[in-house]
Parts: sequence; structure tokens; C-alpha cells
Amino acid sequence: MPLSTFRLPLAWLTVGAILVAPPIVPAAMSPILAGLLFAWMLGVVLWSAFGVVHEAEELAEMLGEPFGTLVLTLSIVIIEVTLISAVMLGAKAVPTLGRDTMFAVLMIVLNGVVGLGLLIGGLRHHQQGFNLQGASAYLAVIIPLAVIALVLPNFTVSSNGGTLSPSQSVLFSLLTILLYTLFLWLQTGRHRGFFQPLGAAIEVEDASPLPHAGQRRSIGRHVILLLANILPIVILSKSLAKLLDAGVEAVRAPTALGGIIIAMMVFTPEGISALRAVAANQLTRAINLCLGAATSTLGLTVPAVLLIGLVSDQPVVLGLSAANMVLLTATLVLNSITFSGGRTTMLEGAVHLSLFAVFLVLVFSP
Repeated sequence: MPLSTFRLPLAWLTVGAILVAPPIVPAAMSPILAGLLFAWMLGVVLWSAFGVVHEAEELAEMLGEPFGTLVLTLSIVIIEVTLISAVMLGAKAVPTLGRDTMFAVLMIVLNGVVGLGLLIGGLRHHQQGFNLQGASAYLAVIIPLAVIALVLPNFTVSSNGGTLSPSQSVLFSLLTILLYTLFLWLQTGRHRGFFQPLGAAIEVEDASPLPHAGQRRSIGRHVILLLANILPIVILSKSLAKLLDAGVEAVRAPTALGGIIIAMMVFTPEGISALRAVAANQLTRAINLCLGAATSTLGLTVPAVLLIGLVSDQPVVLGLSAANMVLLTATLVLNSITFSGGRTTMLEGAVHLSLFAVFLVLVFSP
């Protein structure tokens, strides 16, 4: 019997235990007990996240691209927003958590995963081709959304400290949602071929979009399993957030570490899926996963974080430090260059990994 058979029962047993047990209070627990509980819940969340990836990949095979990667990226971003919300609505306000998590996602995905993927792909396949139009479409959305969310708040005068005024928060959120919705409409409709592997777009456009009855039942089953894997993560997020916040404070780690842990926890399964695609010489799918994750994070997390701040009357700091703004600019420029020629080599991968190393150094030595 495969080990994955026990994934859902274990996740829901953990959920039941957490719901029945007294509320978790890290301050009243011994460090060893809190650490063991955190490790257990983290393991369950990660395993459930791998279940989400598995079901999304099954749906990808049935629905074809770009619907498959879209289901996966949206599922992962839902988990990310849930974890951020759990920490922000906790007892201790963390005004920079949304910013730190989004910036960490961009660095991990656009430099870490992309760099490692291109390095692996270059070593194995020398050069890899991809659909240039799709990558360009992603970057056309990522660049303005990243600048508006993470750079512009440092230069507005309606508020200070890297924050936005309430009116700016509402208007920027609506703009972000509208732009992301337009992108999704084009990605799944008129320009669906941009996100297909080279040579496959015509075949997909000519195919019938309506699945037969047996396939619809199979799709419905995988959707239910996808939701069944997401829900334990959502339910466990608040308890996990309490332990994470207490742990970061106990070891006196940089506040940005909490956002990095959330980003790594959420995007590890998707990153592994992208690396598998690169190793199989499916670079377009890997790009859809990586750039799609960055696009969805900016398109959905920014409005969610600003909404939570407005509803809970908490300050939300979005503006990056000067050093991180330089790093973000270098990352966006580098990705524009990397995905501008239609083919990649291991050199681009090495450069992306260098920027990722700089990001890690700045976390602990700003």
C-alpha cells in the first residue's frame, strides 16, 4: 500500500486532535514540546501540500495547459494567504509579514527555483527552448505589480513608513485584481497558446474544450481530493502560525525569517514539480509554474493583505528596504533578460542562484 494512502487520514486526525485539544499557548509550553508540536504540524502541512500538487498535476493532465498549472498555482496561493492571515490576525501584530512573505516568494521562485532549474536543465540538456510569448506575458504583469506593491509605498506622501493610505489600499487592490483577472482571461482564452509548449498550441486550440462524461466524473473526484488536502492546511494554519511566531521570537531571529519560512513551506512542493518538469525537458511548464506563482502571489496576496489590514485596523508595511529594492530591481531585470531569447543555458541559472545567495545573506546581515 503506497504511503500517500495515509496522507488524508493523518491530516484529518491531526485536525481533529487540534480542534478537540485545549487552545495552543506557546508561552505555557516547554520549548521541547513546542518544537515537537511545530515539527509535527509542519510535516502534516507539507505532506498535505504535496497532496495538493499531486491532485493538481492529475487535473493538469486532464485539462491540459495552462489550466493545470493555473489550478496548482491558485491552490498554493490560497494556502499562502491563509497562513499569512493566521499570523496577521494573531495576538501579536506583524505589520511586515505580508511584505516579507511576498518578497521571499519572489526571491525563492524567480531566483532560487528558476536558477536551480536552469542549471539542472543546462547540465542535462545543454540548451532548452520555451514559449517566449508566455514568459513575456507573465513578466509584463509581474513587473508593474511588484513595483506598485513593494516599491511605490516607500515614495508616497499620503502615509509614511512604507505603508499606503486607506484610499490607496482600496484603489491599488482593485487595480491589482482587475489586472490579474484580465491576465487570467487571456491566459485561459484568447491567448491560451502562449502558455503551451512550442508546437502544441494549434493542437490545443483545435481540440474540443468539453470533456466527456467519464472524464467529468474523474475531474470532479480530483477536485474533491484537492479541496480535502487544502482544508487541513487552512484549519491548522492558525495553530502553526502561533508556534512559528513564538519560535522566531524565542531564537531572536530576524522578523523576515517568518515570511521566508511561510514562503518555503508553501512553495516547496510546487518548486519540486517545476524542477521535475525542467529535468524532463518541459521548460515551458516549469516557467508556467514559477512565473505563474509569482504572478498569483502579487495578484491575490497583495489585495488580501491590504484587506486584512483595513478590516482589522492593523498597519500593513509593504515598502522594501533600500537594499531589497535594489535586489528586486536586479531580479526583475535579470528575468526579463533570461526569458527574452527563447532558449536558456546553465549560465543564466548560475546568475539567478547568485542573486538568491545575496538575498539569504541580506536576511541575516542586512
